[in-house]
This record gives sequence, structure tokens and C-alpha cells, in this order.
Amino acid sequence: MRKITLRSKLDGREIVLEENQNLFDIAREYQKYYRYKILAARVNNRIIELFRTPDRSGELEFLDLTDPDGLRIYQRGLVFLASLAVRKLNPEWRLKVLHSLGKGIYCEIYKGNELIVPDQNQVFAIKDKMRELVEKDLPIEKRTFYKDEAREILMKEGLVKTVNLFKYRKKRTVKLYHCDGFWAYFYGYLPPSTGRIDVFDVQAYNQGLVLVHPDPKTGELPVIHMPKLSQVFLEYARWLNVLELEYVSDLNDIIARGERHVADLMLLSEALHEKKISDIADEIAKDKRKRLILIAGPSSSGKTTFAKRLSLQLRVNGLKPVAISLDDYFVDREKTPRDENGNYDFDSIEALDIELFNRNLQDLLAGKEVVLPKFNFKTGKRMRGPTLKLEKDNIIIVEGIHGLNERLTASIPKEQKFKIYVSALTQLNIDDHNRVTTTDTRLIRRIVRDYKFRGHTAYDTLKMWPNVRKGEERNIFPFQEEADVMFNSALVYEIPVLRIFAEPLLVQVPEDTPEYSEALRLLKLLDFFLPITNIEDIPDKSILREFIGRSIFKY
Repeated sequence: MRKITLRSKLDGREIVLEENQNLFDIAREYQKYYRYKILAARVNNRIIELFRTPDRSGELEFLDLTDPDGLRIYQRGLVFLASLAVRKLNPEWRLKVLHSLGKGIYCEIYKGNELIVPDQNQVFAIKDKMRELVEKDLPIEKRTFYKDEAREILMKEGLVKTVNLFKYRKKRTVKLYHCDGFWAYFYGYLPPSTGRIDVFDVQAYNQGLVLVHPDPKTGELPVIHMPKLSQVFLEYARWLNVLELEYVSDLNDIIARGERHVADLMLLSEALHEKKISDIADEIAKDKRKRLILIAGPSSSGKTTFAKRLSLQLRVNGLKPVAISLDDYFVDREKTPRDENGNYDFDSIEALDIELFNRNLQDLLAGKEVVLPKFNFKTGKRMRGPTLKLEKDNIIIVEGIHGLNERLTASIPKEQKFKIYVSALTQLNIDDHNRVTTTDTRLIRRIVRDYKFRGHTAYDTLKMWPNVRKGEERNIFPFQEEADVMFNSALVYEIPVLRIFAEPLLVQVPEDTPEYSEALRLLKLLDFFLPITNIEDIPDKSILREFIGRSIFKY
């Protein structure tokens, strides 16, 4: 066997591996340089588990909670640990993952199809059992089986939906994780042992519990209280019941039946969107004091299409929406704040002339004629823009990332404002243990849109995404519970559509770039979905059209 030589990205040291030597010993040497326990490694931009031997020489870096891939590994490990603890406490129970809530993952417990609502003592018992398993530092092993063997193992665990998932998988084999008599399937990587998942909390929440992981920056374990976001996820779960969908395997069954069934699913999904937008417009129209609508949400949430469709529904209610762009209130370029790297931080609220914005809004709402600004992005200067005076039935719509932040409109009385949070809050999961995250849905949307309308490659989008996420964490997510209403822009059929656009872009991400491992992860996620090719059936005012093109709206 040829020698494997690895160069540490951290200190440049060259490490020669002996035959069949894994990465555990090397990880122990480097643990002192990491704040959290090492969870896995990245070799040549591919994630590799610590119990494996790299198959070729190259660059080595270790992953802990502070790395996005490391955080995902920790979250999966936390779900695995909780599932094992629940099974140990009651062999007839199983843990079902539903969605994220801030720094937590909301789960419910089932006995067959019966929901078990745990009391506080049962939640404490789950948490204690998890800590006991952490103390034992039990190995989490991974084994490969043929699909029929894996099916038999998973059926014994009661994971019927996971078994159904493999019906449409092309691969003949399945990798399962095992620990202390418990088997489970995860499409991503897990920590090598229970002892690595050592910082967490378990909190009773609604009808289930929240598994809380530490904030990578501070190490803190927050108390989860997000009632409005929880309500939106609950509402979306009802939508899925209407559509008779629970998991990706259910969606694949519909796709496999043919285009007519897919078209019906599209129409019903879009009708549910239209009803929600109509309901929001009705709620605004009922309160005559509401004169300012503020729409905010993270990147690729479909805010622009939502705003245009909401405007149509407001017009149905006899109102006349007027849009004002926050982009025109940027301060002159030389006054723009800079980030920690010295680059212009256009996402900062300080990049906006808040004083002028509030003065213009006050004057407009008072019935005065106002000269609006117009920002010239070529010169980086603000210029004189159009003149505006509100009529009796006019209502102002402002779309921008700071819409929910009270600082943006501090001088406007709350009773005159209506705040809307828009995001693709995905809840159609792969199976009981594997989520399709909101972030992944938005990222895939953006990859497709950036290529189609901005000329960016998937590599370009993946490279800028961490900075996008950083801005969202700072400027959007802390204020989402300030919204008067939340709109879930996710469409249950969208990932099978986006797959046909995104796959050819993701396979072109260069192997010698750090973004390669993220491209591989997204390709693996997309592979769970059968593709939808009858895209001509997607309505021209669908939010999805904002990303794939041929929308009736002009952007």
C-alpha cells in the first residue's frame, strides 16, 4: 500500500499515515487548537470521518462546531443521540424530527402513529439518558448493506418512511449508523462517538421537545421561545395534510404517477399560497390605520414576488399600493460602514440614511408632497428622484432586509405599520431523522437564479453564501418574531423542479476549492428527489418563477 501524506492546513505540518491508520490519533494531537471537540476531517475538500483512512494524499483540516459542515454533523449527532435515548427509555417510542427553531431542532415522539406528548419529567429523563450516553462515549459505527438487508434492519426499528425512500434510489447499497443496538439512516455524516456530542439542552416545547445545540460563537445554550415561527410551521404541516404529503417518498410517489398528478399538485400548492396572500391582504385592509407595509426575509425567500402578489390582492380590496425602495436610501459610498475585513457592509442598517427615510415617511403619511431620493450605484451617490404624494387609498410597501427592525421606522407609530416576514420554511423532510432545511432550499433557489439572471456560477454563489448567511444572522433572524404575520414561501414541489437546473451547475464546482464539499452535499440532497420536468405547468405568477424564469412580473 502506498503511503498517504497529508499536509495540515492549520500549521503546514506534513503527516505520513501508516498502512490502515485512521485520523483519530492525529485528531487527538490537534484537539488543543480547537474550542470544541473535533467531529470529522476534510481532506482535499471532501469530508471524511475520523475512523476512515484517506484514500489519497492531500490537504487536511479538522472540523468542529465552528465550521458549517461541523455544525451540521453535530446537529445530526444530537438527533441520533436523542433518538437512541428515547428508544432506551421506551422501545416502542420513536423520535421524529420536524423543523429547526433558532439554535434548536423541534422534535415529537410517536408510538406507532400516536403522538406522545411528553411531560416535564419525561423530558428530563430523555436529557439525563442522553448525558449518560455521552459519559459512556459509545462508538457510532457505520456499515454498508444491500438495500434488502437495510430494509429489514430499518423495519425492525420502525423506520417505515426511510424504507419507502429507498424505492427510488439508484444505488444498490445503503450506509446505516449503529450504536448500542440502535440502527438509523442519515444522509450526512455523524460524529464518531456519543462523547463528542457533549454540549446540548433538551427543552419541552409545544407538543414535543427542542434539542438545543450551542451557539458556535459563544457556546451558549439559548432558551427557545419562537411562538410565531412555530405557528407557521404548524400551519404548513396542515397544508401537507391537505396535500396528503409527509415525506420526500410521498412526493416521489406522486411524481412517479405522471405529469397529470404533478400538475394537480402544482395547482393545489399554488392555490394554498394564493389563499394565504389573500388572507394577509384582507387583514391589512380591515385596519384602516395601516398605511405602511414592511416586508423582510432572508435571501432567496421570494420577497419580491410576494410583494407584487400582495399588491394585487390589496388592489382587490380597494387599496392602491405604492412601492418605495430602501436601496435608494443608501448613504453616499464614502460614508458606508465597513465590515471586519475592511469591505463595504451594505447589509448594515448604518448603510441607510434612516433619518431621511423616517422624515420622508412622516411627511408622506401626513399628506405632504415628498421628493424621494434615487441612488446611483455607478457613482455611489444619492440623487434627486421622483415626487410622491399619497392619495386617500394609497398604502406604502417597503421591501428590505431591515423591515422588521424597529430602528428602521422608529418615528412611525406602531399602529400604522404592518410587518411581514417571508421565508421558505420547508417542512417536507426526507424521513423521520433527516431534514430538508430552509437554508438549503434558499441556497438551491439562489444558485439557480444567480446563474440564470446574474451570470454567476454555482461556485460563485457558494463562495459568497457564508457572508450572506452572516448578514442574515445579524440583520434578519433576531427580528423575525417582530412580524405581525409570517408567510411561508416554500412550495412542496419546488426542489424536484430546481434539481434539473441546479445539478448541472453544482457538478461544475472545481474539486480544488473549499466549496466543493458543499456542492457534493447539495447534490446528495437533490438525489433524493425525482425530477419534475413539466415546468410549463408552473403558473407564471408562482414564486418559483422568480428563480427559474418566465414570470409574469418584471423584476
